[in-house]
Amino acid sequence: MGILFSKKTVKDIDLKGKTVLMHAELDAPLSVDGSEVTADYRIRSSLPTIKYLQEQGCKIVLISKLGRPDGKVDPHQSLFPVAKRLQKLLGQPVEFVPDCIGDRVKKMAATLQPGHVALLENLRFHPEEEANNEVFAKQIATDSGAQVFVEDCFALAHRKEAGNDAITKVLPSVAGLHLEHEYDVINKVMGHPTRPLMAIIGGAKIADKIGVITKFIDIADVVAIGGAMANTFLQAEGIEIGESKTEPADIPLAKQILQQAKYEAKHRQFTFYL
Repeated sequence: MGILFSKKTVKDIDLKGKTVLMHAELDAPLSVDGSEVTADYRIRSSLPTIKYLQEQGCKIVLISKLGRPDGKVDPHQSLFPVAKRLQKLLGQPVEFVPDCIGDRVKKMAATLQPGHVALLENLRFHPEEEANNEVFAKQIATDSGAQVFVEDCFALAHRKEAGNDAITKVLPSVAGLHLEHEYDVINKVMGHPTRPLMAIIGGAKIADKIGVITKFIDIADVVAIGGAMANTFLQAEGIEIGESKTEPADIPLAKQILQQAKYEAKHRQFTFYL
């Protein structure tokens, strides 16, 4: 058996009628002009928790992050297209608020009805988000009228940012159903993998995923590295990558991981792809 999820979830506390601030995994890929969602898998992953909260008669205020706008407003990284797609998936209106703090958020909070959903604008439009600013987190909580925080974004749960770390010092906090599911799945794969096991790992920063990468090199039959992270590995091998995105500070880590991968390939049937 795998390790059981040990944190409280939405099913472990009384949420009936409460206003819930939910950090959802809504960083869906957008078209080049930023006008529409091109794939909605991540949005769909939030539906079970949203629907459970609706069953409890909650007022649901969603927060999320998209891209790297560096603390500035960027229309091409707005969550507005995500609100439109979420509205279709839920089959009901989703109120979009073009900021995550301030008077427009307060106005939304004053009129939001039980079972209804609102989505606040990209948290990363404010530099305080990535600075993990507790004052900023408190303002999000206060302006939205939130009574409970639900963390349901597995992909970013490790980050020290206001919308998923500082906020937990401001509001009572529990995990969502998607977060619990992702934990259970990865724990099962890590502990009792079905063979052959292939791990495909993407992203930008090796440092963010070094534990996962090294673990899969130990247990998987094949590891494939994709995304911008692959460029750093290519650089570590002395391969030119032109203007492609890379993380030069992670090159020493890449060399360390490549050495581990080459050792495994020499001593067992293992393949490492870039």
